Amino acid sequence: MQEFTPNTLSERLVELGIVERIQLEQAWSDVGSSEGTCEDLIRVLLRRELVTNFQIDRVLKNERMGYFYGHYKVLYLIGVGTFARVYRAVHRDSGRVVAVKVLRRRFREQQVELDQFLREGRMGLKLKHPNIVQIYEVNNDPRAPYLVMEFVEGQTLREMIRIRKSLDTITALKLTADVAAALAYALSQGITHRDLKLSNILIGSSGRAKLVDFGLASISDTSNDAKVIDSPNARAIDYAALERGTGVRKDDPRSDIYFLGCILYHILSGNAALTETRDRLQRLNISRFREIPPLGAVMPDLPQGVLAITAKAMDLDADKRYQTADEFNGDLRAAIERLEKGDSLQDPNLIRGNGQTVVESQEGRNKTVMVIESRAELQDLMREKLKSRGYRVLVFSNPERALQRFDNDEVAPADCVIFSAPDLGNDALEAFNQFASNERTKDIPAIMLVDRKQQFIIRGAMMAPHRLMLAMPLKVRELRIALLKLLSSKSMAIPDGENEAGES
Repeated sequence: MQEFTPNTLSERLVELGIVERIQLEQAWSDVGSSEGTCEDLIRVLLRRELVTNFQIDRVLKNERMGYFYGHYKVLYLIGVGTFARVYRAVHRDSGRVVAVKVLRRRFREQQVELDQFLREGRMGLKLKHPNIVQIYEVNNDPRAPYLVMEFVEGQTLREMIRIRKSLDTITALKLTADVAAALAYALSQGITHRDLKLSNILIGSSGRAKLVDFGLASISDTSNDAKVIDSPNARAIDYAALERGTGVRKDDPRSDIYFLGCILYHILSGNAALTETRDRLQRLNISRFREIPPLGAVMPDLPQGVLAITAKAMDLDADKRYQTADEFNGDLRAAIERLEKGDSLQDPNLIRGNGQTVVESQEGRNKTVMVIESRAELQDLMREKLKSRGYRVLVFSNPERALQRFDNDEVAPADCVIFSAPDLGNDALEAFNQFASNERTKDIPAIMLVDRKQQFIIRGAMMAPHRLMLAMPLKVRELRIALLKLLSSKSMAIPDGENEAGES
C-alpha cells in the first residue's frame, strides 16, 4: 500500500476528481499550518463535506477506479447484493442524489448475467409508479456496467424487521398493499418481479414501501436441476421449487403473490415462513412449502380476516391463490379501512365483502360437527356451546372409531370434524392426516386444536384452506368463527354483539 504524504494525498484527490484544486487550497488554509499531516487534511475535508470516509478509504488503499460512474460521484456504499453493489452518488453538476447500482466484477465477463442485468435495467426504465424505485439510466460501461436509480432515504424492510422483529397489523398490511400495487402495475407492463424478499423492499421516510430489483432472479431453464442449483440467487431457486412443485409454468405471476404472502407472514409474526437453509438441493424440495406452520397457530390473536388473506395469498394450489395482485391489494385495502375504523376484523367472510348477520341460534342450522376429544369436561363444554348455536354435535373419545363412521355410513356423518390434540397428541395428528388423505374425506372441512408447545403436530399436520389449526386455550368465539369460515354460505357472517368469553 502506498504511503501518502500531505502533498501526494492532495495531488491524488485532485487527479481522481474527488476535490477541486481551489477547494483543496481552502481546506489547507483551514489546517492553518504548512506542517499539517494527512490526518489534519482529511479531518478538514470531512468537516467541510468535500470527501466521505468511503472515498478516503479507497484513496488510501490506492484504488484508482470506482469514484465516478458517468456524471455521478460516488459518496458511499449503501448495499451489497448477489449481483451488484449499490452506492449513494451525486450528479457532479446538478447535485441530484441518486443510487448507482454496479454489476459485481465476477459477473462482468459472464455474458448471460451481463445481458440480464442490462435487459432488466432497460425494462425498468418504463416502470414509473409511486411504489417502484425508478430507474433513470442504464449504462453498459465496459469497465463496470451500472444503473442510475432513484435514491430512497430510509431502510430496507429486512433492516426494519431486524430491529423491530415484527410489525403491527395495520402497518404490515399497508406495506404489503404498497408492494401488491407495484406488482399489479408492473404486470400491466408485462413484467413480473421474480425476487420478492425483505431486502428488495425499501421503506422511505414517509413510510411508503417501494419495490426494487425487478426480474433479476429469473432462470432460463427451471427443468434442469444443475442450472437451477448453480443460480447465484437463492430466491430464484425458491421460485423454481414452488413452480415445479405446484405444476405451474415458469414466470407465473401468481408466484410473486405467493412470496408476497410469505413476506406478510414474516412481518406479522417475526418468523420467516420458509425454513432457512443454505443447502440448494433442500431449497428445491417442495416439502419446505408444505411444512410452513399456519399463521393462526403462530399468531392466534391476529384477526381472522387477516389470517384468511394471508392464507389465500400463500395457498399452494395456484388456482385457489389470489389470481392477480390487484385482487390481493383490494382485500388488503379493505382490511386496512375496516381496522382503521375500529373493526376487529373477526368476520371470517371479510374477504368476501358481505356485511350481513345471522341469528346466534341459527349459526349451525342443518350442520353437523364431529368432535374428537378425550376429556369429558371439554366434550360437554363444546357440545353445549355448539348446540346453543344450532349445530348437531357428535362426540367421540377415540379417533379411530370416529373415522370408521365415515367408512361405514353411506352419507358423511358430519360436515366438519374437530380433532383435539392437547390430550390425544400423536393419535389426533395421525387421524387428522388420515382424514386429509382418504379419498372419501379429504374434501371435508376439519379443524385441529393444538397446544402451542406441540411443534411436532404443528409442523406435521397436512394443511389446506379447508383444514384449519387453532391454538389452545381457545375462546368459543374463535371456534365459531372458524366453523363459520368453513361451513357458512356466502351470505353469512359473524354475529354482531358477541360477548362470549368462555374457553373450551
